[in-house]
Formats: sequence, C-alpha cells, structure tokens
Amino acid sequence: MARQFNEKKLVIATHNKGKLKEISALVVPFGINVIPPDELNIPEPIENGKTFIENAKIKASSAVLNSGKTSLSDDSGLVVPALNGAPGIYSARWAGPEKNFTAAMNRLNKELGDKDQRAFFVAALVIMWPDGHIEAFEGTVHGKLVWPPRGNLGFGYDPMFLPNGHNKTFGEFTPDEKHLHSHRSNAFNQLATACLCGRKRLVR
Repeated sequence: MARQFNEKKLVIATHNKGKLKEISALVVPFGINVIPPDELNIPEPIENGKTFIENAKIKASSAVLNSGKTSLSDDSGLVVPALNGAPGIYSARWAGPEKNFTAAMNRLNKELGDKDQRAFFVAALVIMWPDGHIEAFEGTVHGKLVWPPRGNLGFGYDPMFLPNGHNKTFGEFTPDEKHLHSHRSNAFNQLATACLCGRKRLVR
C-alpha cells in the first residue's frame, strides 16, 4: 500500500512556471499549501536520468535535500515515435536556455516533415519524504501533431498537440479542460488515489 501524505505543506519541485501552475491547481483542492522552490532558494538540479521517472526522482531528491520537506516533482515531455522517441526527456532542452518553445516547435516540425504525426505526452510525478521514501506515478495522453501551432493557453508544445478524440489542441484548451484530459492530471489522479485517499477534496 502506498504511503499516505498527511502533511499541510508540500514543496513543488519544478522551476517551470507552467508546470507549477498546473500542479498547484491539482494539489490545492486537497487542502495542501504549495511551496514553490524559489521561496526556499532550491536550485535546479542536473537532470541526467535516462527516463522521465529517473529525472523526476532527481528533482524530488534535490528539493528534499535542500528543504528538508516532503516534495513533489514532475518530469514530462513529448514523445514522437517517428523520431525514435524524440524529443522525449530532452523536450525542455530542445527549447534551449532561453526556453524558446517557438523555436523548439519549429525544429520539431522541420525534423518530422511528412513522417507519421502521431505523438504522446508523458508526465512522471514523484513524491519524496525526508526519510527518502518515494512514490512514483506516470501518466500519458495520445494524439497527433498539427501545424501551424494553434492556441496560446498552454505552454511548451501544447499548441501543436491535438489529443485523440478532440478538435482543439492543448494550446486551445482552458485550464479546466486540460485538467480533465492531460498526461499530468492522469498521473496526479493515480497519485491522489494512492496517497491522498484519506484527505477530503475541497470543492472549488
């Protein structure tokens, strides 16, 4: 049985503002106060894992080490089978140090060309306690890539990702719509079922 999270505060171990906003919106309804890493001067660790889960563990471990508090981390990215899984765990790095996802999407479109447009997002969530105990979860959502990008409500590669069964890209989804269908909410629902089942979800 997974360990229950019964604390009032949780460090969200991501420096990505878009991820921080989405994760916070998922966590807060459970009566949990979110602590961003900047508030505790937690540095960004070197992500040298070979999988999304491994990189999420690196981030969670760094946050716990630097804060002494239970931390929740996210590592996520876009996987394109026709590009042998790229950009995958390097999704953020394709945007460069300037986090220029317009350039990253242009690169992705150029490299994909007329190849199979199918793709899927992966989100790995890891919650780590100060004693080193870890619970890990991974969610996915499948779809295809479109060009040109559509919408400006998301972040990252959202404007060019069209999830299966929908006619709007993630960039056109409202935050509430994305929470219903995203890879991150998929992973978080697993986490909530396993680790937050003793907490009452507050009505928003």
